[in-house]
Amino acid sequence: QVQLVESGGGLVQAGGSLRLSCAASGRTFSNRVMGWFRQAPGKEREFVAAISWGGNNIYGTDSVKGRFTISRDKAKNTVYLQMNSLKPEDTAVYYCASGRGGNLYTNAEEYSYWGQGTQVTVSS
Repeated sequence: QVQLVESGGGLVQAGGSLRLSCAASGRTFSNRVMGWFRQAPGKEREFVAAISWGGNNIYGTDSVKGRFTISRDKAKNTVYLQMNSLKPEDTAVYYCASGRGGNLYTNAEEYSYWGQGTQVTVSS
């Protein structure tokens, strides 16, 4: 069983930065893709970014490209999402997830374990 615990969310003004962390523990973490999703009130869960065990990554919407960076520390079993130049439309609950395998999945159905989520609120 894989357990994922997110941290680092909070309230920040537009233009500010936050770094989310996702600490993984449990049966297995190696060779699995790790992803970040977000869900704003009244909206569907949205893919943000994913990173493979080898460090390849992919980002979701164009709105986060160039502002968000996903990374992972294998020794610490931790995945990060560095978010810069935050905008009010980035406000959402951010979820960390572990994929079923090693591909760079963008579909939430391909992720088998999820964290509890961390709230990010960006004020204008």
